[in-house]
Amino acid sequence: MADRSGRARAAEAADSRSSSPPAVRRRGGPGPGPRAEGHCFRRVTLTKPTFCHSCSDFVWGLVGFVCEVCNFMCHEKCLKTLRSVCSCETPSAVQVPVAHCFGPAGQKKRFCCVCRKQTEGHTALRCEVCELHVHADCAPFTCADCRRCHLDGNLEQDTFHHHWREGNLASAARCEACRRSCASSDVLAGRRCEWCGVTSHAACYLSVPPECTLGRLRCMLLHPACVRLDSRNFSKMHSYRITESCSHDLDHCDDVDPSAAASKDNPTTTMESGKQFLKVFDGDDAVKRGFFRLVSVYRATNNEELVEAALRAFYLPDDLQGFELHEVGGLQRLRGDDDVLNRNGGLDNRRDGGDAWLLRAKPRDAEVMKVYAGWPRSGAAFVRVSASKVDTAASVLTEVIRQLDRQEEDVSNFSLQEVYMSSKQVQRQTLTPQEKIVDKLHEIRKLSLRQMNQTRFYVVENRKWTVQVDLLIGGLPPLLTREEYVQLIQEQLTTKSHLVSISHMYPSQGAVALQVTCFSEAERIYMLAKDTSVNNKTLTSLVIPEIKHHSLRDLCPLLVFVNPKSGGLKGRDLLYSFRKLLNPHQVFDISNGGPLAGLHTFREVPRFRVLVCGGDGTVGWVLGVLEAVRHKLVCREPPIGIVPLGTGNDLARILRWGPGYGGEDPYHILVSVDEADEVLMDRWTILLDAQDVSEDGKDSGFLEPPKIVQMNNYFGLGIDAELSLDFHLAREDEPDKFTSRFHNKGVYVKVGLQKISYTRSLHKELQLQVDTHNVPLPNIEGLIFLNIPSWGSGADLWGSEVDGRHGKPRIDDGLLEVVGVTGVVHMGQVQSGLRSGIRIAQGNYIRLTLSKPIPVQVDGEPWIQPPGHIIISAAGPKVRMLRKSKQKQKKSSAGVKDGRSESPSSRDGGH
Repeated sequence: MADRSGRARAAEAADSRSSSPPAVRRRGGPGPGPRAEGHCFRRVTLTKPTFCHSCSDFVWGLVGFVCEVCNFMCHEKCLKTLRSVCSCETPSAVQVPVAHCFGPAGQKKRFCCVCRKQTEGHTALRCEVCELHVHADCAPFTCADCRRCHLDGNLEQDTFHHHWREGNLASAARCEACRRSCASSDVLAGRRCEWCGVTSHAACYLSVPPECTLGRLRCMLLHPACVRLDSRNFSKMHSYRITESCSHDLDHCDDVDPSAAASKDNPTTTMESGKQFLKVFDGDDAVKRGFFRLVSVYRATNNEELVEAALRAFYLPDDLQGFELHEVGGLQRLRGDDDVLNRNGGLDNRRDGGDAWLLRAKPRDAEVMKVYAGWPRSGAAFVRVSASKVDTAASVLTEVIRQLDRQEEDVSNFSLQEVYMSSKQVQRQTLTPQEKIVDKLHEIRKLSLRQMNQTRFYVVENRKWTVQVDLLIGGLPPLLTREEYVQLIQEQLTTKSHLVSISHMYPSQGAVALQVTCFSEAERIYMLAKDTSVNNKTLTSLVIPEIKHHSLRDLCPLLVFVNPKSGGLKGRDLLYSFRKLLNPHQVFDISNGGPLAGLHTFREVPRFRVLVCGGDGTVGWVLGVLEAVRHKLVCREPPIGIVPLGTGNDLARILRWGPGYGGEDPYHILVSVDEADEVLMDRWTILLDAQDVSEDGKDSGFLEPPKIVQMNNYFGLGIDAELSLDFHLAREDEPDKFTSRFHNKGVYVKVGLQKISYTRSLHKELQLQVDTHNVPLPNIEGLIFLNIPSWGSGADLWGSEVDGRHGKPRIDDGLLEVVGVTGVVHMGQVQSGLRSGIRIAQGNYIRLTLSKPIPVQVDGEPWIQPPGHIIISAAGPKVRMLRKSKQKQKKSSAGVKDGRSESPSSRDGGH
């Protein structure tokens, strides 16, 4: 599991173990082995090749030690240097509780961080933000130990430490302390910092300096201390803008089919070996929801052994003498000398898990509770306080303040806070001063013993701080006034004017940013907007973090946009990888709210770069929104890099990012972005004025209002655009089939063959004017205007021949190249490199007159353009793009320096 501060955690675990009960000897079995880090070891005889979970080496000989709770296996010699905490003790190792964002895992071989068994072949989940992998039935027993990616006003820290995660390391991982290999493909072994990527053996990680430097990507990473988000009522899925479909599997993870849990233990073999499965519930809440664990016991098992097995099944570290079993639906309970086999006719009469038992904590007259400090302090993270039945939260608070050496301060300035560290959401509740502590603990245990193990208490300072939740509402009608947007928001979302105000407006995008000063009101607006439609268009709502730009200093964070629908499943995998390598607050799913969400979040950042993962259409989308909101950004011209996920990827080709994404390591992609060179590129504005034009070129009527589009790569008329239109219509009919570049190009070939005998005589249907000069057109079927020297998936349409009449094309020369093609055969020859197009002209101002409707396409987006005029001119300032450096990447040296030569997320690329 995760661990932030190794030294503090080790001291805390040692203190916790000092009060742990001794292991209970099983009747009829060998005595227990040593206890360390909460494990309950027993000596076992090995019958198959086994690897140590501590040092990852092979366990030679026939004797090993296995934990009966979490299946941790190790050498006898490794018991002396054991650092891995048992799954039942992981809640005590948490420094700052942060919930996970679970989504469905892939089919790659991984190990569960709870039971340490393989997830392959079972229903499995993975966290979208950290490297946690679990079985679906193990997910309820994980605690809130995810990466902390922002400040939220709770439990602040003064230093930034490593956030260690155990196991599932990259194959090339080496220990930062001893430089030996620390990865294993056979067991859950080794540790890795989820911020800087440093890896280490479990026994060596305390030798690594605790302060984290964020590694090679520190210059582009958004530091958690620079991000603030008041997210009390929002799940982490909402905070990180992760679509709800990713979390569907976890919504019912507490109600998984028990057979899934039993299947990992091979129940058939268990039944044949003389064992029996019993249903055990851990509290009233579990009985209500039907969530039970199947406990495997021998047929002749007494109460103590059954209680011990039940505690192990729920990963509870407590003394079994404090618990008892009650029969569900009855008043009977098992006494210590009861034999389960002999009760009510024995278990043979109730096979298939027919017995149902409720694990209860025995009533206690006094409690010894841990109370953690809600502020940074040296030494132990908590103090122990004894509480009797008469003690209240106020009396406990007084004792805690005394032990924390702050007794001179007024106790009324502090509160006692209950924190439930659920893996899905961290829940905080402030106790009233009159609340009885013993009764409170009894209430939690009665509800759920698992919840009690994942609950801790904090003493926090009472601070009056202003609540500020920022929501971005999209999907509104564009180009309205501020008063109209205010009225529309109040009518559709019934907002309260004294709690909600519009902080920013984006009329061209049909979006407004709301500032809400009440948690419950923010949550209500967020959920209501998702179910509200305006003009038959559903609204979008996103939670937006605040970036403390004054804390960035000289950093240049990277803003990442990923189109998960591009490149088949590769876009989804890149989204997952970049969330792990960077701060998830700087990674945006462009299909959820568009590019505006990211640009609005980074509006006050003085310097940043942009990485767009998608096809040319996605890049054009980002550039278009950037042009529309540029005046609202402090950094008005951020340079843009590309990860090509589309079919043609012409812009990515000329910027050296390649013809398409081939599964490269996402970590090395980010290093390449950091080392990329900045270049300028022209952008063009196309005015489409549809009018009824007579044969002599004169306007004779109005057809439709003019529209303006932006062009980055090329603009085509005729046969080129007609092929794009046929492909576009085929993709709209069956979008599920268009998931690979290979299939897409095959469809292009198919529609091209269908048009091979096509004739149109385009030169008779339009007139061309370049820089105020009329240009006669040859007999062509297609006319193309090029801004970049790549067309149709990498073809050089202009050609490389030296021409005294025209200059060599560049992406920043302020000129468009005008080229003609004679038909599909000519286009195929250009694609094959056998010919080039027909050079017609170069210029910076183009005017076209169309006498008939004609297919047109801009950067791959086609439509039928009515007759009229088309004007192409430069679109304001040139845009800054990132071109991949020609210098050889020193990947191996960078990997050694930062403890990583391969990002762990790259191993998920085949999902």
